Amino acid sequence: MDSKERVCIFIDGSNFYHSVKDTFNIHDSQIDFAKLIEILRKDRLLIGTYYYNAPLDINYNKETYWKQQRFFADLRKMPALHIILAHMRKTKQDGKVQYSVKGDDIHLAIDMVSFAYENLYDTAILVSGDGDFEPAIKRVQKLGKSVENAYFTISRSSLLKQVSDTSIVLDDIVTKCLKSGDKKDK
Repeated sequence: MDSKERVCIFIDGSNFYHSVKDTFNIHDSQIDFAKLIEILRKDRLLIGTYYYNAPLDINYNKETYWKQQRFFADLRKMPALHIILAHMRKTKQDGKVQYSVKGDDIHLAIDMVSFAYENLYDTAILVSGDGDFEPAIKRVQKLGKSVENAYFTISRSSLLKQVSDTSIVLDDIVTKCLKSGDKKDK
């Protein structure tokens, strides 16, 4: 029987995308997720990585839509990486169309808590700076699991930092995970 610590990685895709874009002015498709996952899991047994996001509206911008679809296709090629898609809400504000991802956070929180109940992992690595995950973290810890919060400085939540067992700043880590040949100009 393997006695290694078991980890599950839960990635808030929208939070990750906007943090990478705002911090480095790059697209998340320029990041080598396999390398990032290896760094986060360390020498522990990876049970799975779960990436939560929503598909863009093809009618709004076909080029951006297909770029995201290629990104999802690349992620799907990775072993033990699961993409969970929520939905995109379209609203009009001041005459401008705005989109927001809806349902991704609740899917992530439910998976993190239910996997803990099912004893599928010892440590959850939450890749997000969204403080809304605080109740899920507390519930997971009540079940005897550890939670590591991996976040970008630009989107950090002091609440998540307080309640998590460990905090990991992703700013320097992500710079080591850029795909070769990619530049920070996209």
